[in-house]
Amino acid sequence: MDLNTIIGAGLAFLLILVAMAVGPGGVMIFVHIPSMVIVLGGSIAVTMLAFPISDLKPIIKVGLVAVIRKQSTPTEEIDRIVNYANLARKEGLLALESQLQEVDDAFFSKGIQLVIDGFGADTVRDIMELEAEWENQRHETGRKIMDQMGAFAPAFGMIGTLVGLVQMLQDLSDPSAIGIGMATALLTTLYGAMAANMVFIPLAGKLEMVAKQDSLLRALMIEGIVAIQSGEKPQLIKEKLKGFLAPGIRAAVEA
Repeated sequence: MDLNTIIGAGLAFLLILVAMAVGPGGVMIFVHIPSMVIVLGGSIAVTMLAFPISDLKPIIKVGLVAVIRKQSTPTEEIDRIVNYANLARKEGLLALESQLQEVDDAFFSKGIQLVIDGFGADTVRDIMELEAEWENQRHETGRKIMDQMGAFAPAFGMIGTLVGLVQMLQDLSDPSAIGIGMATALLTTLYGAMAANMVFIPLAGKLEMVAKQDSLLRALMIEGIVAIQSGEKPQLIKEKLKGFLAPGIRAAVEA
């Protein structure tokens, strides 16, 4: 689980709630259901207009990727690949099959299975690179959806404000109601800004980072799996894969 994402989001909402609570009127004056419906309902509706339903079905899963998914590190993957290379060198490629039950990464598992099935290095590389490309496209689609919702939410906040202002200006006979009507109209803009800047845009940024990290890990796995299939020495594989690491953390692989 990505605690950094949870702590950051929780802290942002907490700061806003505290600011609302200490002011006159408390938190409840900021609650207005029609404004919420306009912002969230409108954002979801036009997102459905902008993207095919097949891309929108996994949207909740896409959001959870940024929050609860635990990614392995490049150093962990290098250690695993070197261990597999040692096993394959000592007992043969078929010995790797006994290790597949312990693998929870479908991408890595598929690559090792291709090696066990006897596919050549070039074939393994082509299949895995195609798989990685499609995975990257799915990440990119999720990022675009969140990015678009981050653009739509403030727009619907402004639309809701304009609707509220029009309704307020229809009857100016009661001056005391103008302030309340203005506050209610502005709440829609507040909801739009909060939804965009505290949910959708940060999630889009997080998904972009997840995609970049995944892309690096996939490239590392492909090189390692192809090297195992080619029968390269484990120490040579380790030196080759260290090229994927920043110089400052290469010492961790040696350790």
